[in-house]
Amino acid sequence: MKLGVHLNSQHPADEDPRRRYAETVEQVRLMRQLGYDSIWSGEHHATDGFHYFPLMGLMQSLAAEAEGMFIGTNIVLLPFHNPVDMAELGAFLDVLSGGKFLFGVGLGYRQEEFDIFRVPIKERVSRTAEGVEIIRRLWTEDGVTHQGRHWQLEKVTIRPRPVQQPSPPILIAAQVEAAIQRAAKIGDGWCVAPLPRVDEIVKEVTTYKAARAAAAKPPTQHIVRLLEVACATDEEKALRQAAPFLLSKYEAYASWGLTGLSFDKTARPEDQLKQLGTDRFGVGTPEQVAEALLQQHRAGITHVAMRVSWPGMKQDDILGVIELLGRKVFPEVRRRIASEKS
Repeated sequence: MKLGVHLNSQHPADEDPRRRYAETVEQVRLMRQLGYDSIWSGEHHATDGFHYFPLMGLMQSLAAEAEGMFIGTNIVLLPFHNPVDMAELGAFLDVLSGGKFLFGVGLGYRQEEFDIFRVPIKERVSRTAEGVEIIRRLWTEDGVTHQGRHWQLEKVTIRPRPVQQPSPPILIAAQVEAAIQRAAKIGDGWCVAPLPRVDEIVKEVTTYKAARAAAAKPPTQHIVRLLEVACATDEEKALRQAAPFLLSKYEAYASWGLTGLSFDKTARPEDQLKQLGTDRFGVGTPEQVAEALLQQHRAGITHVAMRVSWPGMKQDDILGVIELLGRKVFPEVRRRIASEKS
């Protein structure tokens, strides 16, 4: 199981974006020194009260700092984008990363974003499926001709091509059963959301693998989980350090229309986080976080993209978590996975 970080690219609107970007660079440099496997980030637009670094530009700018690491999108909101543009940007990121680009895409769910891009929300599934088809063809074929519902191409060839052969993996984000089955059929891998509990993931992985087998698709190496992680020398410190920022992030998700969130808002923030994160997040001491990561592995996750910071969190605290994970958690997780295999 690979271990990486989902970088926070969303920051309070009154904070200096130059400082926050410099801090992101510092975080990636530390991850590289400590042997992290990957960096990831996501995409949203017009987030009131926050600024949000543009996803593809951010990852391009970090590629040199992340030498040797996988670079992943989790996720590109594909219905908003022209697939030719995405194919070119993705191919270039694969070149910059030396053939280590992982292209995660999803449908989107915020009505405001669909309104901004003038895309009917009812078309998000068909646009995603058609976009995936076009991008894969542009990465592997010359003179692509396509007459579809949303896009028409006539003998289009892109250069440069990706380094990976036949192409970078296309990972599809999905949460409900029908979407998981669709992801298994049209993608090369799957991006798992942070909300399912471990027992739910086990069932979803079974659904995903069965759908791939039914579609005569080979087993995938890319089942990627976005996992919220807060780690400190004791559990209470981890909860106290993360709760104000992580809970604020989930309040924003709820305001954007994301469903499935449930916790007692009258309780202490630390208790709210503990309730929300039980059997779902990795929160606590290095030993507790190591066990949470091992649970992901046993459930069938092959790559964890840990989110260790949220809007407004202090840089010293973020770097402290990155250091603790790299020095205390990862060696133990990798040792135990190797031991279980043998």
